[in-house]
Amino acid sequence: MHVETLAWVGGRPGFVRLIEQTLLPREEREVEIRTVDEMVDAIYRLAVRGAPAIGVAAAYGLLLGLQDQEFEDGADFLGRARESAARLGSARPTAVNLFWALDRMVARAERDQAAGKTSDELLAGLFEEAKNIHSEDAHQCRRMGEVGADLLRDGMSLLTHCNAGALATGGMGTALAPMYVAHERGLSLKVFADETRPLLQGARLTTWELQRAGIDVTLICDNAAATAMQQGKIDAVFVGSDRIARNGDVCNKIGTYGVAVLARQHGIPFYVVAPLSTFDPDIRSGKDIPIEERSPEEVTLGFGTRTAPEGVSVWNPAFDVTPADMVAGIVTEVGLIERPNLARVEEALRKGGRLPEAPTGT
Repeated sequence: MHVETLAWVGGRPGFVRLIEQTLLPREEREVEIRTVDEMVDAIYRLAVRGAPAIGVAAAYGLLLGLQDQEFEDGADFLGRARESAARLGSARPTAVNLFWALDRMVARAERDQAAGKTSDELLAGLFEEAKNIHSEDAHQCRRMGEVGADLLRDGMSLLTHCNAGALATGGMGTALAPMYVAHERGLSLKVFADETRPLLQGARLTTWELQRAGIDVTLICDNAAATAMQQGKIDAVFVGSDRIARNGDVCNKIGTYGVAVLARQHGIPFYVVAPLSTFDPDIRSGKDIPIEERSPEEVTLGFGTRTAPEGVSVWNPAFDVTPADMVAGIVTEVGLIERPNLARVEEALRKGGRLPEAPTGT
């Protein structure tokens, strides 16, 4: 049912095979990534995208930068691992899974180097760590799908924005995972997919995925979402996230905040589906999340066709932030965070091991 957006091929040495998402849906092509620079380019130009998938890709990218090298000792290995991590981290600033995965890989190398392991053993440890990051993401997607599917009823109509399916993860997806699990359970759902300008991830990717899965999907222009809600066509909204602040503010693809405002106006529950790795405990609120700004040509010359006069000024933020008080719940692998706030998010993060346990009183 679900596509495999990326995979490590071979042992050591190996390479990364991924779906070239910039070509979908007109062409289904896989590309081979064999160097750090190729992975940085793939992440930046959205050949691989979606916060969890970027994290997996970055972990594998670190291996690509180390697997064919000769090292003087463990310290030399660790230094070069940090250099590769810095290069990969420069690809996109907003998706926190990118940095979470790289930090986890470097931390593994630091532990193994401190234990006196050889360079070959250090590389073997990172290979194991990257594979674990990938398999854990797949497991978390399934778990989020099960938690989220419990919120759905037969005959519901859902709205989603951008793409948060298998193409955005190492598994079955985040926001689309509950739809997939509900479909497996025999529930009949109708999904409205926003086109998601300017790069049309909803039109190109979400509809492609859902059609392949046999789920009823209808594509709408972004500015049709309000009318769809006004006419009673939407029962709930499900979206993914690229970074969630400690207080529950949610950063996702530009236009998500507008969908949340519309959902609140029409009394429609707005759900976010994201693994705990997408939460950033170091950021207290959404106002501190760095927002990537992308090329003006994505707006004025999208897909090679000029739609605006040359020289016009363009503001092209890739993401926006939805305040926590507009979110009915965040679906995670450790359960549903209802009406998220600082205390409830911290409780979930502790449950998932992302924060130390709170001190108990005497």
